[in-house]
Amino acid sequence: MIDELPPGRKPILTQHMTEDQIEQVWSFVKRQVDAGRQAYVVYPVIEESESQAVKAAANMHHHLATEVFPQFSVGLLHGRLPTSEKEAAMERLKSGEIQILVSTTVIEVGIDVPNATVMVIEQAERFGLSQLHQLRGAWAAGPSKAPASW
Repeated sequence: MIDELPPGRKPILTQHMTEDQIEQVWSFVKRQVDAGRQAYVVYPVIEESESQAVKAAANMHHHLATEVFPQFSVGLLHGRLPTSEKEAAMERLKSGEIQILVSTTVIEVGIDVPNATVMVIEQAERFGLSQLHQLRGAWAAGPSKAPASW
């Protein structure tokens, strides 16, 4: 039975915010990145669908990079990218070249960027409980600093 964090890990702070509080979330992310940290923003799908009202990583990447965080380097990672592009995106994040990584749940395995202390999961109700648990679990195994997540 595992009932404690690995040695040296600090507790994860989790907060639920509603869509009408998104400006507060983006302001928080901005403050964290301004302080030298990095962030993940996770979306449920890669592209929008006419049949579902779901925010998509590809569209939101453009929106976040051009309108919300134009002063930061915003990268994109999802499962349809070629392996070389996925690896390059993670290397750019690890090196600090990317400050905010917009992604799908492809990141739920292998998160190891100690400077990335924030994870925003948009439309969390669109994810299964096991996906959310895995994202949070991967997160707990990753950053060595106390993450500030929303």
